[in-house]
Amino acid sequence: MELPQLCNIQALVKEIKGGMFSNIDYPNSFVSPSAYDTAWLAMIPDSEQPFSRPMFENCLNWVLNNQREDGSWGELDGHGNNTIESLPATLACIIVLKRWNSGNPHQIQNGLDYVRANVEKLVGDNNYEQRPRWFAIVFPAMLELASAVGLEIVFPHPIRGAVIDILNQRQQILDSEELVGKNHYPPLLAYLEALPPLYDAHQEQIAKRLSFDGSLFHSPSATARAYMATGNDKCLAYLQSLVQTCADDGVPPLYPIDEDLMKLCIVNQLQRLGLAEHFLQEIKDVLAQVYRNYKNEELSANPINSEPTQLYKDSLAFQLLRMHGYSVSPWTFCWFLNNPEILDEIEKNPEYFSSVMLNVYRATDLMFAEEYELQEARSFARKSLEKTMTTGSRGPDDVTFTSFRKVIEHELDFPWLTRMEHLEYRMWIEEKDMNALWMGKASFHRLSCSYNDKLMQLAIQNYGFRQLVYKRELEELKRWSRDNNLSDMGFGREKTTYCYFATAAAIGVSLPYDSHVRLILAKSAILITVADDFFDMEGSLNELKSLADAVKRWDGKGLSGHSKTIFGALDSLVSELAEKHLQQQGRDITNDLKDIWYETFASWLTEATWSKSGRTPSMEEYLETGMISIAAHTLVLTASCFLNPSLPNYKFRPAQYDTVTKLLMLVPRLLNDIQSYQKEIADGKQNSVILYLRENPEADIEDSVAYVRELIATKEKELLEHALMDGFSDLPRPCKQLHLFCMKAFQMFFHSSNRYDSNTEMIDDVQKAFYIPLKLQTPKPLIKLMLNQLPLPLHHHSRSKNDYQSVANCFNIYGKRSLAAPRVRWPVSRNFGYKNNIVMGVPPKIRFSFF
Repeated sequence: MELPQLCNIQALVKEIKGGMFSNIDYPNSFVSPSAYDTAWLAMIPDSEQPFSRPMFENCLNWVLNNQREDGSWGELDGHGNNTIESLPATLACIIVLKRWNSGNPHQIQNGLDYVRANVEKLVGDNNYEQRPRWFAIVFPAMLELASAVGLEIVFPHPIRGAVIDILNQRQQILDSEELVGKNHYPPLLAYLEALPPLYDAHQEQIAKRLSFDGSLFHSPSATARAYMATGNDKCLAYLQSLVQTCADDGVPPLYPIDEDLMKLCIVNQLQRLGLAEHFLQEIKDVLAQVYRNYKNEELSANPINSEPTQLYKDSLAFQLLRMHGYSVSPWTFCWFLNNPEILDEIEKNPEYFSSVMLNVYRATDLMFAEEYELQEARSFARKSLEKTMTTGSRGPDDVTFTSFRKVIEHELDFPWLTRMEHLEYRMWIEEKDMNALWMGKASFHRLSCSYNDKLMQLAIQNYGFRQLVYKRELEELKRWSRDNNLSDMGFGREKTTYCYFATAAAIGVSLPYDSHVRLILAKSAILITVADDFFDMEGSLNELKSLADAVKRWDGKGLSGHSKTIFGALDSLVSELAEKHLQQQGRDITNDLKDIWYETFASWLTEATWSKSGRTPSMEEYLETGMISIAAHTLVLTASCFLNPSLPNYKFRPAQYDTVTKLLMLVPRLLNDIQSYQKEIADGKQNSVILYLRENPEADIEDSVAYVRELIATKEKELLEHALMDGFSDLPRPCKQLHLFCMKAFQMFFHSSNRYDSNTEMIDDVQKAFYIPLKLQTPKPLIKLMLNQLPLPLHHHSRSKNDYQSVANCFNIYGKRSLAAPRVRWPVSRNFGYKNNIVMGVPPKIRFSFF
């Protein structure tokens, strides 16, 4: 049953490599097109035929052919649901169709119906004042422009208050904000296309803020408006370059897109979806190129013309490069800590910077010892994210921000070291923002649907395949446990499922090739749990000495009962592993395996002797034994023999244990002690928390726990550095990574409670990992229309100058009252930058009607 699925996965991987990675050097193709920005380019009249055709007809054609079945245009989240951005995008698109008298007559009506039907769903609740700032700027402008071209928007009575409040919010923004102020980001000028015509008079401000490429904040829509207002040749050159590059596939919300940033986002998506194993060489090539560019001072001297985007890129690059073993300084992204202006902008606009700060926070997960700048960045990012969570605002992307808040909450509540990769993949696949890349001026830039759909398809199949393999291996493991009489010993803990869950969810990231490594780890963990419980709670001191002596001699004669069962299972496992290793690598490791297991049994005997005799060891003596008795090294070193490349033979000897191995032995011991000291005080046993308290009489139990936690945090950072970076040892990288994954498993069990001893706390995680299918939704389809079925733009009749006049908005609520809105000018007598007067037709009065 697994083989056909594997074949499908391999075929899809091949297809993606031939498609996505063949275009990896063309970053604009990876961002989902913006219907809103494409429509704005389609609004620009042709200089030769201003009343009959747009300057960029391929933008108009894109609008004609990309309406969805529900009548909408605009952004979809990762699972095909409309976001709040679809409202102004749909309005912009039907305005264009009306402006050029183009398309199927039903398209405009369907678009209007969509807006009317979905305003309440996407906007309406009682917290009208909490609408995103960008939406309050853009949505009213699109309503005004729709009325200006003769489209009457009729809203149902229940949401008229919401619309009016949004309009009032917009006016407050216009009254209180400067064009380029320091208190709001992006500045008001970035939304030039949505500002009243009186702002066109600020031509010097506009020209001053143009980028070197002629764009206004790299925004196609704002630059289109800037060109219509000023006729600036640089703007025109930018727009022509944009259309030549992108318009057939829709205009992106940002242009140009930084090539390295896009590549980093692709790598990040592959990893978060659990697909990295299929694209190892491609990821390696991308990161090598990005690293070279960061080391190239000439390239790094030209940063992205947006501090939020630059910070997003730099923090993502740091995270991915460090995780893959590159030596990168924290200052590659911690530069923002020395920039008071951006710190101030982040504090005043936490919602807009939320995706950036989440990226910064994730980057600090990979903190090494004494990297104080990372600690400062982490504290700042956490405070910003917490502020985002508690302000009550629905954030920059409204509907999808609800899902995004869940991701933020998950990151803040569960440290990276405690999270299981397999379940992280599931969450990222199921969450609605999984194709969100980084925040733009309005909403999230998203991975293009064509690529996102393929990756989603592969991720779903890959996750389902993992579940099939994991279920099969778990059943095999249960049979092994029963066959060796370990599943029903009559005492202690039966943890077959937990042992395999930790192995698969934390370590099983390379399927199907490392199946034997997972089973070795799980079998060893099961045996360790049973034997440890026997020494801890069941066996008499004489029985324990006899068992330890039998392991030393590797001879089970004279053993009986549980001792005989445990030794028999151990002997069988060691024989199995030694034979497998001899076949695979031609070296007999029987004695190495026996030695490491005897070392572990001897440590259990020492601790049992202390407990039964009432002897209290020193902290140093306790840790020397406890680091062995936790048996983390027994698991990892044994399994590392079967990796490729495998563990060097001499690293099996206690005197030659690598530093990363010693750190792995210490951290889980301390984690276990934090969660077990209360029980062990009652049982009269020893523990690092108890011993610190004994050796420091002035301290209380909280001080002792805090001391051990601080020690854990320090040693975690050291282990992380030794596991990720070269130069500390000659251990192969796969062996070091296995050390890190093993520490994550122990963190998962013991970070906040003793989950390992609980029979209920991990049931949901196990079910999600192995049994419960993914929960997904189906994207909405496009309306299938052919270009040759659509009428061409029609010539407008000539108009007199009096037809184009300044107008006031009036809200006419039938039988109630009229609410005069502020006087707003749309471009009605302006020449859009051309020598001849080229205008959009505006009726003498704009009116919104409400049922």
